[in-house]
Amino acid sequence: MTSLLFLIPIALGMGLIGLLAFLWSVRSGQFEDLDGAGARVLFDDGRPLPPPTNPEEKKHE
Repeated sequence: MTSLLFLIPIALGMGLIGLLAFLWSVRSGQFEDLDGAGARVLFDDGRPLPPPTNPEEKKHE
């Protein structure tokens, strides 16, 4: 029974932290474009790949 005296405030605190994190993400625009990132993967914009920076990758070409 005494464990509930510790667990209830901890649960309420964790819920408050989650609520604050959600409100922060809404205000910072994390939910503005939900479909854009998923669709962006499907389209090739035609840009060439950057050159390899690892010298070992150049050996394999």
